[in-house]
Amino acid sequence: QVQLVESGGGSVQAGGSLRLSCAASGLTFGRSGMGWFRQTPGNEREFVAAITWSGSGTSYADFVKGRFTISRDNAKVTVYLQMNSLKPEDTAVYYCAAAKTIYGGSVLREYGYWGQGIQVTVSS
Repeated sequence: QVQLVESGGGSVQAGGSLRLSCAASGLTFGRSGMGWFRQTPGNEREFVAAITWSGSGTSYADFVKGRFTISRDNAKVTVYLQMNSLKPEDTAVYYCAAAKTIYGGSVLREYGYWGQGIQVTVSS
């Protein structure tokens, strides 16, 4: 049974930082691309960042480039999202996802497993 468990969310003021973690179990983590998505009420889930199985390749949504960094530690079966210079518009529920292949893409259907989501709230 695959489980993805996010942690590290919470409330922060604009300009602050948070680091999200996603601990995986039940899958061959080292052969899975990983991604982070986010969702606000009434809106579709949107791509934030992705990383390939080895960590050698990353991709980001334009609205987080230069502020967020995705990374992974295969020995700890964990993927991270370092979020700096947070803005109120970054407020959302953030989801960790495991891709169906070794690559991590920006499209939801590329992912087969999802975490339960974690709230990030940025106040102005």
